[in-house]
Amino acid sequence: MSKVVILDTTPLGILANPKLTQTVRTCRRWVSALIAGGCTVVIPEIADYEVRRELIRGGRTLSIQSLDALAVQFNYLPLNTVAMRITAELWAYARNIGQPISHDRTLDCDTVLCAQTHALSDPTAIIATGNPAHLVRFAPAADWQTIAP
Repeated sequence: MSKVVILDTTPLGILANPKLTQTVRTCRRWVSALIAGGCTVVIPEIADYEVRRELIRGGRTLSIQSLDALAVQFNYLPLNTVAMRITAELWAYARNIGQPISHDRTLDCDTVLCAQTHALSDPTAIIATGNPAHLVRFAPAADWQTIAP
């Protein structure tokens, strides 16, 4: 069974950057190694939304085009009713145990991301992120640079 790697905003934003900085090169090599190793790379719609809104706000047209290309290159995971219902359950659970991921009145994208991961029902799924600490309570997550095929 191949591993499913779900891109959070940090690696997705890096990959969408058209400037070939060292970080961009490193991230592109990493994702190429995942694919070569048989992993399935997934872009969840909620991460696309988070990255895209900032790119639009900053007028970063080339990065938006790169993000669009990534959505075709990798598996795109749209939001659906199952994921949103799991989101509601996770959101309520996190608050009931006193460990919310975000403020009560915000669109809790991280909870949506965790729910999309659960909705896949794939035991190999892991979120590749730049900050796993707040996600690992609710879904498998690790720093993107530490995830190997």
